[in-house]
Amino acid sequence: MRENLHRFFRAARGAGVHVSPAESIDAMRAVAQVGITDRTILRDALLLTLAKSQDEKLALGDCFDLFFSQPEPRQDQPEANDNDEASPGSNSEAGGGQPQGLGPLAEMLLSQDRNAISAAIASASGAASLSDIRYSTQRGIFSSRILDAMGLQRLRDDLDELTGTNPAVAERLRAALEALREAVRDTVSQGLALYAREEAENLRNEILRNAPLARIERRQVAEMRALIRQIARRLRERYSKPRKRQRRGHLDVRRTLRRNAAWGGVPFLTAWKRKHRDRPKIVALCDVSGSVAQVSDFFLLLIHSLHEVVDDVRSFAFSSHLIEVSEILEKKSPEEAMAEIMSKVGFGSSDYGSSLVDFEKDFMSALTPQTTVIVLGDARSNNLDPRADILRRISERSKRLVWLNPEGRLAWGFGDSEMPRYATFCSVVRQCATAQQLERAVSDIVATYQ
Repeated sequence: MRENLHRFFRAARGAGVHVSPAESIDAMRAVAQVGITDRTILRDALLLTLAKSQDEKLALGDCFDLFFSQPEPRQDQPEANDNDEASPGSNSEAGGGQPQGLGPLAEMLLSQDRNAISAAIASASGAASLSDIRYSTQRGIFSSRILDAMGLQRLRDDLDELTGTNPAVAERLRAALEALREAVRDTVSQGLALYAREEAENLRNEILRNAPLARIERRQVAEMRALIRQIARRLRERYSKPRKRQRRGHLDVRRTLRRNAAWGGVPFLTAWKRKHRDRPKIVALCDVSGSVAQVSDFFLLLIHSLHEVVDDVRSFAFSSHLIEVSEILEKKSPEEAMAEIMSKVGFGSSDYGSSLVDFEKDFMSALTPQTTVIVLGDARSNNLDPRADILRRISERSKRLVWLNPEGRLAWGFGDSEMPRYATFCSVVRQCATAQQLERAVSDIVATYQ
């Protein structure tokens, strides 16, 4: 059962449930207490010790039902009585008694003991490392491995011998072998569903990470949002903790010894070297107009994560006019925040000049020499005055100006694109047409503050 639990933990991770080593130990202790006889109690014990949210609970429950849908290997076989011993060979009409000297697999198939066969398949699956299956093209090779581990070669020899000496029993054995092959194929399919999900999800995510955000199909929007949330979570995990650790600085040995001279140098009191750091500030301006409506959701999700990673972030959204959305992003969930922001200024006709005028009029005081300004947009202003002079003043008042554009570079400067003019005043200009490019850009920005 211990090995089965390890395989279950692996399957649970593939289903999207984070199972740490400590949590797996807790789960195994819980199982040791409740036992494995009652499946319902076992299921509840695993869900209570491993699931941290309602989504994980649902995923873990489905994983459990799939994983334990086959009978567990029998720990011991029941003692056979006289009738049981006689039954396999009592069918004289089928060709007389069961021949002597057959291999274990042939005897098991002829006895038609389903529990024993299921246990043998489970044992052979472990020997064949079925938990290593990753792709549907591997079904055949793992089926062959399981059958070989069960003793297929000896069974073939038995069939060859029985074909000449007892054709009726040979026919029964061939039919039982075909049923066994089907059961093994079902087991491999179950293993593929359990253990290949993580690999399949990684492959889908890799494809999505490199897919143009503006051309995501409707059916892929939910998957892309989930991927962006994963990116945001990685940013939080990667940069929030180091920032907290570094606030204290390094131990100042000399000052610590002087402060503890009265106690013989025993360091009851510590002194730390603190490096002066300018308080980081980020101002984010996000285009949510109709021309970038397909990608604005993803931009807003990343901006939402910035509020959890960097101490001082002010966020603004605009189409034809600009509003501050910092409070919305800080107090509401990503989905609620995006819906409210898009209802207020989203899907409009973009006017960068007018939006920059709004920013200069009401929010220019938010900029300091420590501020990084991030603009997320395609720089298309419908042939209206782009007011590049305001962007120049924003650049002069801030530490740096970063522009992240979802369009390909070949489109910059064509039609109503003002990107070349705006780029003159930017410290960094990067194409962010895919989730991967967006993650790298935001990661590089946040990393400068660690």
